[in-house]
Amino acid sequence: MRISKLPEIGTKYEIESPKGDKVAVIFLTTGEIELYVLEAGADKPSVTRLTSEEARRVGSVLTGALLTIAPEDVEVSFSEISDLRINIHVCQVTKGVVGKSIEELAFRKKTGVTIIALSRRGRSVISPPPETVFEEGDLIVLIGESEQIKVCARDILGKG
Repeated sequence: MRISKLPEIGTKYEIESPKGDKVAVIFLTTGEIELYVLEAGADKPSVTRLTSEEARRVGSVLTGALLTIAPEDVEVSFSEISDLRINIHVCQVTKGVVGKSIEELAFRKKTGVTIIALSRRGRSVISPPPETVFEEGDLIVLIGESEQIKVCARDILGKG
């Protein structure tokens, strides 16, 4: 792999396959990523520009961590552990839990779900402590099995 700094543009990582295909990834100073693919014998490369989120998704596919994405949900599976599926769900707290703590609601004890992050007024907290009290407008990120998340949404959050 060749790595080169491109002044005022970013950093380029380039590899060439044994067949002569070339792939270049340029991390732009703007935060976007450009992906170039030039097949052996071709005159022009295929080019696309990705957001950092899109690039992470492509990267996870290339490394074998497969993602299935639905609105507010992501399922991650791993090629090395075929039976493992991890669901990550983002939801807004409901009025029924506002003013109560994570510990009081006993998410994990009652459903097996763990809260891995909380976002409040644009600031996020990874692994919020059990004494965290929910406020109106909070977003929480849950992790667990698909069925556990459904039970949590129904029994604790009072959704559907």
